[in-house]
Amino acid sequence: MKERNFLIKLKNAKKLKLIEPSTEIYTSYSIKSNNCLKSAKILFDSPLYENSVSSAYYAMYNASLSLFFYCGIKCENHTASIILLEKVFNLSNLKGNLESVKKERIDKQYYVSEEENVEMTKDIAENMFFDAENFILDIRAYIEQLSNSDVEMIRLTFEEL
Repeated sequence: MKERNFLIKLKNAKKLKLIEPSTEIYTSYSIKSNNCLKSAKILFDSPLYENSVSSAYYAMYNASLSLFFYCGIKCENHTASIILLEKVFNLSNLKGNLESVKKERIDKQYYVSEEENVEMTKDIAENMFFDAENFILDIRAYIEQLSNSDVEMIRLTFEEL
């Protein structure tokens, strides 16, 4: 109920709404997602692990947005995006992945870690890069199997929230 009220509040604020599906915007967010993944790899190799974590998260987040625009859903809130993966798309596993990566991104982006944690941060960044790769592939595979009637059902599910 709490999630539903949150989504309704965003809908009322026009931060979450049904729009026409757009392959152009879908493609733009797919490209953005790929670029964030490339950045995560470059930053990891630099070694700028905390920055790599943020880029890996945004690779996943932008992949989610590409799915939403493919189906005609505009979402301007990170938490709502996570909720939609489960409630509208039935992608509970991807919801869990994005949720945990978001927490890690917030930790690495907004808080300072101690020097002795560099190896741990390196491991986290490496795992997140691979998680982001798999997440993007899973989103693409999901989109590729969607039929027009699937998209219509997704839109109906969204409207019923």
